[in-house]
Amino acid sequence: MTPAPQTIIPVILSGGSGTRLWPLSRKLRPKQFLPLHDQESLFKNTITRLQRAGLSDPVVLCNGEHRFLVAKIFNDMKISPNAIMLEPVARNTAPAIIAAALKIYHTHPDALMLVLPSDHVIEDAAAFREAIKKCAAAARNGYLATFGITPDRPETGYGYIQQGKAIDDETGAFAIKRFVEKPDLETAAKYLSSGDYLWNSGMFLMSVKTLIDESKIHCPQILDRVTEAVDNARCDLDFIRLDEAAFRQAPPQSIDTAIMEKTGNGAVVPVQMGWNDIGSWSALYDIGDADENRNVKLGDVMLENTSGCYVRSEKPLIAAVGVKDMVIVATDDAVMVAPKEQAQDVKLLVEQLSENDREEHLSHTTVYRPWGSYSNLESGPGFLVKKITVNPGARLSLQFHHHRAEHWVVVEGLARVTNGDDVFDLTANQSTYIPARTHHRLENPDDKPLHIIEVQSGSYIGEDDIVRIDDHYGRE
Repeated sequence: MTPAPQTIIPVILSGGSGTRLWPLSRKLRPKQFLPLHDQESLFKNTITRLQRAGLSDPVVLCNGEHRFLVAKIFNDMKISPNAIMLEPVARNTAPAIIAAALKIYHTHPDALMLVLPSDHVIEDAAAFREAIKKCAAAARNGYLATFGITPDRPETGYGYIQQGKAIDDETGAFAIKRFVEKPDLETAAKYLSSGDYLWNSGMFLMSVKTLIDESKIHCPQILDRVTEAVDNARCDLDFIRLDEAAFRQAPPQSIDTAIMEKTGNGAVVPVQMGWNDIGSWSALYDIGDADENRNVKLGDVMLENTSGCYVRSEKPLIAAVGVKDMVIVATDDAVMVAPKEQAQDVKLLVEQLSENDREEHLSHTTVYRPWGSYSNLESGPGFLVKKITVNPGARLSLQFHHHRAEHWVVVEGLARVTNGDDVFDLTANQSTYIPARTHHRLENPDDKPLHIIEVQSGSYIGEDDIVRIDDHYGRE
């Protein structure tokens, strides 16, 4: 459906890695794809919020590793996105937003674009919709409008915007006096008491034409490289892959640094809408349901003489005695413990994991693929045991391995197996053995999930020992 002129087209930015929320957030499944605040992922909640606001289907910017996670969410919601654009490398928000603007301008040059991160919590949907109307009014008059969150405490984890004079004829919108980096506590307290500083939400609403015109003035090098990346983009299944050579040359700048801090057409709309960017474990504590001892508990947790803590278990029992103002988070392969005031420094642990060539920062023990998922159950020298789930109607690539053999045992469902020259079906309690260097494929022809146990054995069992011959999802 062709949007009417001045229709608002959302742009969802989903390039973050969420290192401050390790061990729950991992590189291959970062925080926006996790149900951190309620039963749905932050990404899905963002889409739902836009749908309820009556806006057009969004343009999404994400990296290639997350493309199938994004596509599956839209598919499950029976929504067709305007476009899913893949960033070949991370270049911060300015190149991503400009790429989306160029894509929208090509087909809808009169449209407005609403730029939203994919990992924010907004609890007051009515206030959010009202703020969109105010920002849109400013955008229609040529302003680059941003959502400024009215602060309720001297927060040191957010950047600030100092609001200037009210903009004529724009009820609720103010000129932007300046942007301020994250302050210390004393400075943040002064900002709060002054009454003219707002938290910088990283959310924007502007005309795509205005943004492109401002880019020509303030960041022409970014615009030139991103224009080349969009012009030379290629379609890959349902995705648009930006040209890597051109996009890599775009200076990595935030939209604030590249444009908003330089333009004379910036506007800010103050809003209170239950906003939180979920930037740390202490932020999740702030919006959690605390008990009488000020503890936020999720999962299998037992506490004694403990207060002011955020304790979350995704699998094992967490038992704590005599603990105060701590964050304790356990997954099935890692446990993280930190004082709440140092929760932001979890990212330093992630850096250590990377430097030590460990994998706990990369993925969970359950890894999601476009066809389903697999969980590593047990491993040792020369072997690995996995549980594999194949979604209804899905199939893995036709492939072989140089160094390992595999033994598949069906636990539940119907498996269609290609094993060398043979193709046959297996049901519960049936199995097959696949020697190394044998072409093989696993499919689920049924309308119910397929669950199998896979035992790998051989001299090398790494995931990079996969040679794909044919892949339904276009992977190499």
